[in-house]
Amino acid sequence: MEKSHPRKLDTSLSELIAAAGEVAFEHSDNDREAYNLARFALIEIIKNSAHTFDFDKDFEAASSPSRHLH
Repeated sequence: MEKSHPRKLDTSLSELIAAAGEVAFEHSDNDREAYNLARFALIEIIKNSAHTFDFDKDFEAASSPSRHLH
């Protein structure tokens, strides 16, 4: 069973982009500033939510592919 992450958003990437754009345009003086603000916000959201991959730990827990291949 997968543990739920308390900061997990139940949304699609397109919905996230649309929301970031909408908020950015509400709080910006011009289109260029809004695009840059939305871009920065999306980069930070993705960067802060990215899964850090621990090769040793994650590969030890992974099942052997030989059981799945025929």
